Amino acid sequence: MANTVASYKGLGRRKTSIARVLMTPGTGKITVNKRELNEYFPSVFLIQNLQQPLVLTENTSKFDIAIKVIGGGFQGQSGAIRLGIARALVSFDENLKPILKKAKMLTRDSRKKERKKFGKYGARRSPQFTKR
Repeated sequence: MANTVASYKGLGRRKTSIARVLMTPGTGKITVNKRELNEYFPSVFLIQNLQQPLVLTENTSKFDIAIKVIGGGFQGQSGAIRLGIARALVSFDENLKPILKKAKMLTRDSRKKERKKFGKYGARRSPQFTKR
C-alpha cells in the first residue's frame, strides 16, 4: 500500500479569479502556479493579505501550500487564495471555523465589475445632458 499523506483542499473565488489550494503537512513553503510566492506577487501587501488565515490560526509553518490560480488581476487572485486557504484550514480542523468566521475569512466577496449598459458610457455614466 502506498504511503498516503493527508492533504486538504480549498477553492476560493474573488472577482474573476479562481484559486485551487492544496495544503499538505510540511515546512511552510507556499508556491503559486509553480512559482515562489515572492516571485509571483509584486506587492508585500498582497502576500500579507493571502497569509492572514494562516497567521490568525497560527499555522504559518505547519503546511506546504500549492496554489493554482487563474483569471483576474493580482488583487483578485490574492483574495481568492485567501478564501481557498481559509476553507482548506477548516477541512483540516473544524475547530478553526469560528475563529475564521469571526474574522470574515470564510465569506465569499461577491463584488464583481458591473456590466456596461447600452446608451451609457460605462455601467452607469450617462451622456452629458444639454437643456437647449
